Amino acid sequence: MKVTLERAALLKSLGHVHRVVERRNTIPILSNVLLRAEGGSLQLKATDLDLEITESVAADVGQKGATTLPAHVLYDIVRKLPDGAQVSLETAGDSGQLLLRSGRSRFNLQSLPESDFPDLNAGDLTHKFVLAAGDLKKLIDKTQFAISTEETRYYLNGIFMHTMDVDGHTMLRAVATDGHRLARVELPAPAGAAGMPGVIIPRKCVAEVQKLVEDLAAEITIEMSTTKARFTFGDVVLTSKLIDGTFPDYARVIPSGNDKRLTVERAQFAEAVDRVSTISSERGRAVKMALVEGKLTLSVTNPDSGSATEEIEVDYDSGPLDIGFNARYLLDITNQLDSDTALFKLADPGSPTVIQDRDGAAALYVLMPMRV
Repeated sequence: MKVTLERAALLKSLGHVHRVVERRNTIPILSNVLLRAEGGSLQLKATDLDLEITESVAADVGQKGATTLPAHVLYDIVRKLPDGAQVSLETAGDSGQLLLRSGRSRFNLQSLPESDFPDLNAGDLTHKFVLAAGDLKKLIDKTQFAISTEETRYYLNGIFMHTMDVDGHTMLRAVATDGHRLARVELPAPAGAAGMPGVIIPRKCVAEVQKLVEDLAAEITIEMSTTKARFTFGDVVLTSKLIDGTFPDYARVIPSGNDKRLTVERAQFAEAVDRVSTISSERGRAVKMALVEGKLTLSVTNPDSGSATEEIEVDYDSGPLDIGFNARYLLDITNQLDSDTALFKLADPGSPTVIQDRDGAAALYVLMPMRV
């Protein structure tokens, strides 16, 4: 194999693919990136057996061939080469080494044969649709924070994506929950998405998709089956296994009869919660919300460090209500809202609360209260 290409192009592609490679591996080949030179391009491929990423980059191929190199070492070498440099990669016979040349730099790198590199066979992907990158980013950004990190409830370790009929319109929904809070975002389903299986996209795949969305105006092709999902971003293809489990019936958690309505200035509310929670203990980050007509009093009491209160004027005309929430969860949710105001639909101190920008907003959040 002999191939020459621009350092900037190689670095950008390695930046995408090396992230999938785990730093510690018991299987040596999984520490490597597969390089395949043919036609007028160099293809890079990396996998951790659950997630696979491939990217093609334009290159001058003198002799076609393939090999594998340690992904993080190769990334660090290319990163440290000077801007504007040309990089030449060359394997000689069966030496098991690759020569990387750039300017006056020479690196002889240990390689492993291409034949050892595993392939994540996607099988038949039954559903295919195209989504604007901005829409996909919105679905992820507004739900990702609620993904559970509890490994025992593995079926909550991702975003549940499915289609749903809402008032005669087919909607594409993304839902995440950790049992304390729930995030649900929907948008009109693109052509081809109707009837797709409900799938749970794992946390690591979600994080990679988020990083790969660079141009919000671009279109992303999404293909799915019951076990795999594939996202195509131009020259980058990300394939992932899906979580094999049943996502809980989240609709049962979303209350519909909450009749106490509270409207607050979003930024003012978030700043006040942030201020009073400064003295809360790391373990119990409870903030108490005391509501009376037109007024909200936020308070935190910590036996070790004292107490704090702050009053803000709000739009509220129901009966008095005292309810407690985890301050960090409150801030996570208010940070996702787009409008200047936040609407809370409350019932009683022990029941879940619904939080939205406004009635009928595309994003809906449910937060479980805490005892205060």
